[in-house]
Amino acid sequence: MARGDLTDSEWEKLRPHLPPERPPRRGGSYRDHRQVLNGILWILRTGAPWRDLPERYGPWQTCYSRFRRWSEAGVFQRALQSLQAQADAKGDIDWKATAVDGTYIKAHPHAAGARKGGLRPQRRRTPKGSAGAEAG
Repeated sequence: MARGDLTDSEWEKLRPHLPPERPPRRGGSYRDHRQVLNGILWILRTGAPWRDLPERYGPWQTCYSRFRRWSEAGVFQRALQSLQAQADAKGDIDWKATAVDGTYIKAHPHAAGARKGGLRPQRRRTPKGSAGAEAG
């Protein structure tokens, strides 16, 4: 087990919230959820690209595809809500210690790269001293 990987107690808490593991298909082995989840957590912790995932977590494509499927299916959201509810029921969460900041700052339109003239069309100007200005 590498530093930062799930401990046995953490894994036992998370395992019931993950989809059931499939048996290996013909032609290849199926990576177990714990190995893949440790790979996903390594990526999220380090911010590294998927292709830089260490080999001990299996192919990066496996970790990425499972991360994407589980994210789209809401697996992580449901697991978080369930684990929070269990911890809250045991009194392990101090909700008074959380801080929610409701402030926001409205940025000026130019901060987002808006055109200086707004939505008005820009007039084309002929440069001074050009042949077009002399002919007119």
